[in-house]
Amino acid sequence: MFSIIQAAGWPIWPLIACSVLALALVIERFVSLKTAKVAPPKLLEEVISVTRNTVPGPDVVTQLEKNSALGEVLASGLRTLIANPRCSDDELRASMESTGRLVAHRLERYLSALATIASAAPLMGLFGTVVGMIEIFGSQTPSGATGGNPAQLAHGISVALYNTAFGLIVAIPSLIFWRYFRARVDEYLLTLELAAEHLARHLNTLRR
Repeated sequence: MFSIIQAAGWPIWPLIACSVLALALVIERFVSLKTAKVAPPKLLEEVISVTRNTVPGPDVVTQLEKNSALGEVLASGLRTLIANPRCSDDELRASMESTGRLVAHRLERYLSALATIASAAPLMGLFGTVVGMIEIFGSQTPSGATGGNPAQLAHGISVALYNTAFGLIVAIPSLIFWRYFRARVDEYLLTLELAAEHLARHLNTLRR
């Protein structure tokens, strides 16, 4: 592996840094976007069950808020109702929408960085290719023959090919994971929106 890095020359080091960063972002997103941390499947049913007859106390709401991202959104609606039992339906929905935007921003964290790496890695590989081509032309003799400096010629070819390949190796998985996480976040946001809508209707029915 080290011999490949040596053959690829100095342009490969930014690509290695990007690959390490992309791997760290992928691992972090896998941990942060677990279903249990974002939208536990039965949480809405439990909240509906607890609030079937009355609004729970602040301690229960605080515990719900710490449960998950979905719990945070639902707790904001309950907290608004506790603070003002006569709040309008629009105020109730607005509080959950506001919390939902904060949650959405948190779920989308680092996705733009991963997308940037996926876009920049091929360009960085192309830059390494250009550097390799410059070395190839630099190895030529004044007469134009390519046999002037075979070592420099071989090194230029290595730099060009290794950087092109490594740029694609970094970009393709980064793009795949970015699209995967993007779709997963969109699915979570839809789940949160539907759950908030369901709770809002339930709380309005409860107050009647």
